[in-house]
Amino acid sequence: MSLLNQFQQLDTCLSNTRDYWQRVAFDYLTLPFTDELNHFLLSLDDSEVAVLDADQNRLYDVFSEYIPHLSELASLTALPYTERPRESVPFWLSNGIKGRKLIQLQDFVSHVPEQQLPVLEWCAGKGHLGRLMAHLGAPEVHAIELQAGLCEQGIHSAKQQALNVTFSCANVLTDNTVPYFKAQQHAIALHACGALHQTFIRRAAAGHCQKISLSPCCYHLFTEPTYQPMSEEVKHSKLTLSHSDMKLALQETVTAPDRIAVVRRKEVTWRLGFDALRRECTDSEVYISVPSVNKSIFSGEFSDFCQWAAMQKNINLPAEVNYDEYLLQGQKRKRITDRIELVRHVFRRALEIWLVLDRGLYLQSAGYDVTLSEFCEKQLTPRNILIHATRK
Repeated sequence: MSLLNQFQQLDTCLSNTRDYWQRVAFDYLTLPFTDELNHFLLSLDDSEVAVLDADQNRLYDVFSEYIPHLSELASLTALPYTERPRESVPFWLSNGIKGRKLIQLQDFVSHVPEQQLPVLEWCAGKGHLGRLMAHLGAPEVHAIELQAGLCEQGIHSAKQQALNVTFSCANVLTDNTVPYFKAQQHAIALHACGALHQTFIRRAAAGHCQKISLSPCCYHLFTEPTYQPMSEEVKHSKLTLSHSDMKLALQETVTAPDRIAVVRRKEVTWRLGFDALRRECTDSEVYISVPSVNKSIFSGEFSDFCQWAAMQKNINLPAEVNYDEYLLQGQKRKRITDRIELVRHVFRRALEIWLVLDRGLYLQSAGYDVTLSEFCEKQLTPRNILIHATRK
């Protein structure tokens, strides 16, 4: 299937089902779907919700009975994955790279090996990826990074390891990085966020780089509140995506440690409990978010959290508040929001593929042969999509 055909079919499916995924769960006090779907959702206990949420293909199967147009979604979101052997990495090169991150780097490199062209690494951090590619045969690597401290560490490591890696410290959104992109070059970016990777794509294509390889991440960061399509084909879509919609594409995650999951559940419950209190105090029926806060606050009392949150929103709480009652309301609301999110999660990979296809179509129109695939298994990172483009 061509990228355009895949996009058109996926766009139609997402347009037809937007009432299921284009919602903000915290806005609702009750389930907003059909009676049949609401009944099914309320029949699930919390453990069943968690099991379903962890299996994307199972979500397609289960909800196809309740949501029209889902039957084709699994095939439209499937990308090829070929397991390739990981090159061994000497201890002196892997030192300071955490285990899961190291395997991601190895898998990425195994899918975009480069031993002929000079490499440009975008948003390079300490240059772990570039140094690995240099070790495996890339003739030279030029790493671009914002933070001077990371550049210095990368320069020190490359010199110590006798690798041909140079660094440029630059703000890639505001500085002139155009001269860094050259025709005889392989431009790479692993997990650059939002506008960072969009800028990378545009400049690499304008520079006629021979190869472009990237794995996008965090599509909403550093972007306009409403999504601005890159390709002409996507500009004709009837869909308008907000930051909330783009964040949905990121909500397939690797299972968090139990202690983190427990804190997260408590945080959501407390925020919803405070929202119930706030609505009563202000006669407002619209959900208002409360700023992020150090997680240590959730080891204290719910009443303390409510008082802190009220201060953030300039709300005067009554002298006497039955905090236990509002905490109970928070627990009930969480049951609702979890099930709305479960329905939205049916479409999370579809939203990500929609966004990735926009990038692929842009590169295609710029004169590249483009392939989309997965470079590692989802258990390693759900942000496992590889866009690889070769200039015609």
